[in-house]
Formats: sequence, structure tokens, C-alpha cells
Amino acid sequence: MSMKIKAAVLVSSFAVLLFVVVGSLGGVHASSSDGAYQQMQVYSEVLSRVQNEYVVDPDIPKVTNGALHGLLESLDPNSSYMTPDAYKEYKAHKAEGRGEIGATISKRFGYADVVSVLPGSPADKAGIEDTDIFESIEGKSTRDMSLPEIRDLLAGPVGSTVNLSVVRARRAEPEKMSIARAVVSIPAVSDKMLEDGVGYIKADALDKGKADEIAAKIKSLEKQGAKRLVLDLRNTSDGEESEGIAVANLFLNHGTITYLQGQKYPREAHNADPAKAVTSLPVAVLVNKGTAGPAEIVAAALLENARGDVVGDKTFGAGSVQKTIDLPDGGALILSVAKYYSPSGKAIQDVAVTPNVMVADVTDNIITDDDDDATPSATEEPESKPKNTPDDQLQKAIEVLKSRAS
Repeated sequence: MSMKIKAAVLVSSFAVLLFVVVGSLGGVHASSSDGAYQQMQVYSEVLSRVQNEYVVDPDIPKVTNGALHGLLESLDPNSSYMTPDAYKEYKAHKAEGRGEIGATISKRFGYADVVSVLPGSPADKAGIEDTDIFESIEGKSTRDMSLPEIRDLLAGPVGSTVNLSVVRARRAEPEKMSIARAVVSIPAVSDKMLEDGVGYIKADALDKGKADEIAAKIKSLEKQGAKRLVLDLRNTSDGEESEGIAVANLFLNHGTITYLQGQKYPREAHNADPAKAVTSLPVAVLVNKGTAGPAEIVAAALLENARGDVVGDKTFGAGSVQKTIDLPDGGALILSVAKYYSPSGKAIQDVAVTPNVMVADVTDNIITDDDDDATPSATEEPESKPKNTPDDQLQKAIEVLKSRAS
């Protein structure tokens, strides 16, 4: 096949993708269609110039794939294009039971970004931290990958290793790490009684069944004499939005919890069911930048329904629904079609959740490594953060509960 024919095929594929995106954004109007045609003319001109005048003979498929990635990721981190080979690999692995590293991943600045790490997971033992960036996985730049590809590459046979290049704020150069994949277990919800009748509940994820666990912990703490509650959702990003809705309902006997809506996705409201509320005790929710998705639904619902205080740092900002669309070339378009909104109408993915009581996490800026050239490995646990570091966010939550208790 000649280069001209290949270029024509690629332009046609790009046109299909562009019109799918335009249509999903409501581009059925003439003005939007005219704009799409104009952009196609620009793209065709640029591609022709690159093909005929670039300093060396260009890899046109690579150029086009980059353009498609850029087009989708300019919308949001979850929208992406998968090449035919990547999509085939993704579908082949999708149904497999595979080992993981135990880190929630999104995309920031074009690269794979660690939102949070599950306690006790391989990622945790290897020293991976929230806000770390995976520059490359198995030598492949994450800038050129979609989120599904990144997550697929991080998973693999239990016991196998994945090689990462990790960028973090306190080091000048990326760190090379090898992490052994494992079957990752979600920690159970924990609880304890604190000072002055404050019951404390910690959930590391909001996967299926966690609402029932939290409900049981609430009832247990009330029997122990708890008069106030702290729900700790710091670094809680894994799970299902439906479970976040169920957790919020434990504290709410009325009001809107969240709603889902998109350009062509009808509004789907989730309102509190009085029969599912289990407590009326004052509550404070702890959040930080590792709080995402289902946990953000909980925090926003309690805050905007004036049911409780939210204490800590601004959350990550995640919450949308994706649709996978097969393309003629064998690739796939993954497109966000709806977002979760807070009761007041704020798109959680766009603005996140800002606590009404802001308290910075002081441990984020602690540097514990004496040797900047040290490289953590999966078999050698890194030095942990200093023990007995005061938890300012928790202490503030307790103070707020005490001051507002009737």
C-alpha cells in the first residue's frame, strides 16, 4: 500500500473519530458540523505537509495515533483512543483474573498519576505514594497510552513483576522500580473509640459491601457510647459510585446525594432513602487529594446537605461514565458520556470537593530519605514516615465536632 493510500485511510479514520466526538458533544447542528469539516481540512493539510516536507520520512501511523490521543485527552483524562493492537490486547486480558499492584491510577499532565495506594499492597510495600507519576511502564511512555492500556499493563500474572520509571517531587531523576504483582485484598473497614465519645471509622476503599460494613461499625460505636463520628476517607479512591451513594445514605434521611447527567445522557438523580439512614449523630468527613470517585460523592453529599463537616485537603476530582465505541480500523474510542454532580450542581470531576474546614496534610512535605540516590524496590521496604506524627486533620475534625455539638 502506497504512503498516499495509507495517509488517506488514516485521515478517514480520524474523520470517523472526530465526527463521533462531535456528535457526542451535541455536534448535530450545522455550525458544529461546519466546524468539524474545517478542522478536517486543517488536519489533512498538516498531515500532507508532514508527509511531504518533514526533515525525514515520517512514521504517519505514529503521527496519527498521537493526534488521536491528543484529541481525546483534551476532553478529560478518561476519554481516549486505543489502537487496534492495544484494543485487541485489552479485550484479551479483560476477563482474566490477574495480579495487581494496588494503586489507583488516573492521568495528569499527560502521564499516569497515582491517586492513592491501598495499605499493604505491593505498591505500598514498594514505597509508591499518591502524587507519584509513572513516566513509563515496561519502558513504554505512559504519555502515549490510554488509561485502560495503563491499567492493563500494570496488571499481569500473579507473582510476575512490572518495571516502572517513577517521577516524584523530592527527586531530581526518575526512580526505577520493580514491583511484584499480587492478588490485592481490600482492607476491611476499621473503627475505634477516640476521646470524648468520638467514634472513628476508616474505609480504604468503597467497593461492593463497604456500605454494610460502615453501617455495622456505626451501630457498634453507638453501642459503645459514641456521641459523634469521624468518617476517614483520606486516600480512598477505589470502589464503585453506587457504593458511595449507599454510604452517603447511611447519614442522610432526605435530600439529593448526587445525580448523573451528560449531553445525551438523561439526568439520573439519586436521592436519600429515609429507610436506609442509620444514624443522626454529628459527623465529620476527612478527605485529602487521594480522595476520589465514590468517596467524593459521600463528602459532597454530606457537606452540601449541611449534614456534616468536611475536613482536610481538596480532593482529587473524579466521577464519570465512559462508553466504548468500536471503530472501523479495529481500534476503539473510549468517551466520557456523563458526569456525577454534587447536590448543588457542581461536576465533581471538574471541581473536586473543597472542605469547609481546610487543613493541610503536613506529612506530604516530609522528606525521609537521607540518600537522594536510593532506589526502593519491591523486596526492600522503604523507610516509613516518622512515627507519632501528629494527625492535624483528625484533631481538627474532633475539635469541630466538639464545638458544634449541641
